[in-house]
Amino acid sequence: MRAPVAQAEQVRPPVVQAQAAAAGTPGRWRALVALLAGSIMGPIDASIVNINLPVIAADLGATPDRVGWVSMAYLLVLGTLLLPFGRLGDILGLKRVYLAGLLTFVATSATCTLAWTLGTLISFRALQALGAGMTMAMAPAIITALFPPQERGRALGLNGMTVALGLSLGPTLGGWLADAFGWRSIFLVNVPVGLVAYFLCRRMLPPLHPREASRSFDAAGALLACVSLSCLLVSATRGPAGGQPLPFLALGAVGVALAALFIRVEKSADHPMLDLSLFGNRIFSAGVGVAWLNFITQYVIVFVTPFYLQQVAGLRPGHAGTIMTAFPLTILVVAPLAGALSDRVGHRWPALVGLTLCGVGAAAMLGLEPYGGGAVAWRLSLFGLGTGLFQSPNNSAIMGAVPRSRLGVAGGTLATARNVGMTFGIALASTVLAVRHPVHAAAGVPQPFFAAVRDAWLAAAGVALIAILLQFCLVSVPLAGLCPHRGTGISGTSGGGVHTRGTLKKERHER
Repeated sequence: MRAPVAQAEQVRPPVVQAQAAAAGTPGRWRALVALLAGSIMGPIDASIVNINLPVIAADLGATPDRVGWVSMAYLLVLGTLLLPFGRLGDILGLKRVYLAGLLTFVATSATCTLAWTLGTLISFRALQALGAGMTMAMAPAIITALFPPQERGRALGLNGMTVALGLSLGPTLGGWLADAFGWRSIFLVNVPVGLVAYFLCRRMLPPLHPREASRSFDAAGALLACVSLSCLLVSATRGPAGGQPLPFLALGAVGVALAALFIRVEKSADHPMLDLSLFGNRIFSAGVGVAWLNFITQYVIVFVTPFYLQQVAGLRPGHAGTIMTAFPLTILVVAPLAGALSDRVGHRWPALVGLTLCGVGAAAMLGLEPYGGGAVAWRLSLFGLGTGLFQSPNNSAIMGAVPRSRLGVAGGTLATARNVGMTFGIALASTVLAVRHPVHAAAGVPQPFFAAVRDAWLAAAGVALIAILLQFCLVSVPLAGLCPHRGTGISGTSGGGVHTRGTLKKERHER
């Protein structure tokens, strides 16, 4: 028999747990500053590398298609290992895994500067993703463990602001470093920042002892999750637009079969890596699903719009990069405000308004004309406004909807949804461009590449509409059996979050 979700929560009486959660952890704001010093490295690393891919390709003699794997390998490893890392955090301790991730990220960043071929750089980037995965899976779990529900939205909003700040700094910092010292220097910036973050977190983060130290790691579930996700992601990114799609479609079918086997194994495991009962909580499951759809929409726009700015509107790369920063800069301003708002009014309505603005922003991209690059910035800002308004409340709702003993795996699930959404967004955008461009050219459409770009924006707007409808269902349907909580818009907490209905029944019975 599987251990019940709430078993680890019975160490203290539920009333005592709720009082402790409401009070929060002493020194939590200082701990948050230390945590954010580490969280900023991943976004900086992603954007600082993407802006320098043409330079890396020229230096290592690679084609644009091959050099893209410098970023793709990083995303694939992240997408497959975030969930196992989340489970390890529950078993070994959130702080311990986070610190290990910082050291791994620092060491592998240094090795990237030694790459002598494209293949070695791709390999080092895959290793770098191991450290990034540990920190990304742990950060929301640690914040949820430290902060009470009435402060959690602000704390997660500041985390979102830090991510946006990293994405904004990356292109400018990367261009300056590459011009001054060469592209290898872009990886060295992580070393001093990572070491400072490590020593700050080691000193300021509380112990955050594991709740399930006696439980074994679900190696079979972890292996199935990694292999199935790898098959699905490689199939999605390389299959539809490739010259030989059948092998990749077969790989996708293998991924689906392994995913079904993974679900079956997890249902029968005594101590599963992913507790599937968490998805019985509608707030958790819908929040993860909407986050996945939102990141698909984001990365269709983030991937396609630079092509429009440079190849259609004819802007220089530096000018195009400046326009693209309108998106993360808006999130930088809005995310902490949205988090504070969700602490006061709940998560559901701010998230719905945010998603609606995302949909309007994506649809507004369709109004662009060739050679109209200057009109892009306000559309990206509108999309960033919606994204910032959505993400902090939604993350707070997801992390607040699980018991404390499942914070690590919940953070890993959220991070997996984010990275899989990013990968699927890039795959969707590249597929639309590859398929629709020759169709428009054959039909004699003026500006066929621009027409294909508009098709990709239309696909982004369609995905955004699905996300809006899903969030609307979450808002409009009453949460039966749950008492509203002023801080989160969801039910009363037990240390780190909301119990599922089954857990509440178990607690009443045990009392």
